[in-house]
Amino acid sequence: MSKPWQDKAEGNWNIAKGKLKQEWGELTDDDLDYQEGKEDELLGRIQKRTGESKEKVNDFLNDLKY
Repeated sequence: MSKPWQDKAEGNWNIAKGKLKQEWGELTDDDLDYQEGKEDELLGRIQKRTGESKEKVNDFLNDLKY
């Protein structure tokens, strides 16, 4: 079952990338390389770079307004 942010991200990933970079400036384009089916890997890269919890990253992504 997909997470709410995954459905939103598929069509709006460039917008989401910009908002993620605004929130966590240390993220790079390589960190935010979105590939369908590899959402958990993406979350892991964001967590590793920012030090944030999985829950905080998921909450941020779920709350994004496009």
